[in-house]
Amino acid sequence: MTTAVRPPESEYAEYYRGYVNQVPEGSIVATLRSQMEATSALLAKVPAARTEFRYAPGKWTLHEVVGHVADMEWVFTTRALCFARGLAAPMPGVEQEEFVELAQFGKQSWPKLLDQWRHVREAAVLMYETLDEEAWKRTGIASGYSVSVRALAYITAGHERHHLNVIRERYLG
Repeated sequence: MTTAVRPPESEYAEYYRGYVNQVPEGSIVATLRSQMEATSALLAKVPAARTEFRYAPGKWTLHEVVGHVADMEWVFTTRALCFARGLAAPMPGVEQEEFVELAQFGKQSWPKLLDQWRHVREAAVLMYETLDEEAWKRTGIASGYSVSVRALAYITAGHERHHLNVIRERYLG
């Protein structure tokens, strides 16, 4: 077992640079684990009535934002697992607006949605903890771009951090 070092920009699409750059230095596995604890604690305090709040017309509800984060955790972790195991087939992109619309997150209870996010993050952490140095460096094609397993771990952490900042500023502020 090893922990990945920050991936060079050549290991992910430019679109993800902002996410990767938001991740602090140190063990990415430790970062993913600490985010799980801090985010779970923050979101568990949100009253259920607040979860349907939209900060502007056409924006997602808080319920939908958290559902989106959970969905993307599934996607990023699935990609990382497949690439770590040597799967060579390109993986499709994801249309996030369609995912959110079809998921109907508002019909899920807030506690169940938080459980789903926490469980997918916990599974990701457990998977990443088992990877050796070579697995972290393996790459695959997702959404038409080459991406490494270690970049996917950083993208996951940065994506969560990005949305948590939006949640703090626009939904809870």
